[in-house]
Amino acid sequence: MSTGQRADARRNYAHILSIAEHEVAARGAGASLEQIARTAGVGSATVRRHFPTRRALLEAVSRKRIDALCVRAEELTGRGDSRDALLEWLNGVVAYCVSARWLAVALAYDSTGSDSVHENTCATSLEDAGQPLLRAAVADGAVAAGIGVGDFITLAVGIVLATEHHPAPDAEASRLFQLAVVGLSPPR
Repeated sequence: MSTGQRADARRNYAHILSIAEHEVAARGAGASLEQIARTAGVGSATVRRHFPTRRALLEAVSRKRIDALCVRAEELTGRGDSRDALLEWLNGVVAYCVSARWLAVALAYDSTGSDSVHENTCATSLEDAGQPLLRAAVADGAVAAGIGVGDFITLAVGIVLATEHHPAPDAEASRLFQLAVVGLSPPR
């Protein structure tokens, strides 16, 4: 949302986003854009003008969580054991995705459509935030070279989506992520 927009357009955007946050929280990534429009008291064309794709809507709804993860990465960079710092941050990514299933969908890569990884601002923000943590861990020999932050995000998203219907999705996602970490780590 541009700061150069009219005040009523900014208010309209904020109102639609607020409704969208509630709908997505209640119904997940498949929340109806038409229902969001009805609840917001606007036409579906207005919702689509602000959020031209479902991914755009999910990214807007996810922005606060993504920003919090980026801040956390910055806080952890340069503190203590580099591997522990990276894993603490990545565990936070997994936990956020588990608590908000739609966040995993917003982070999912779709290289076949117009919303490619290069246009996925959520994933790009997380990759940029995690780079210093990963660089430090690789430099310390705590993480194997050749692994990218995008690899970890893809892994986290896959685990979260795979455990979605598990009786204890948070515990199972955490367990599987820890199992994967062992496989991604160089021998000690």
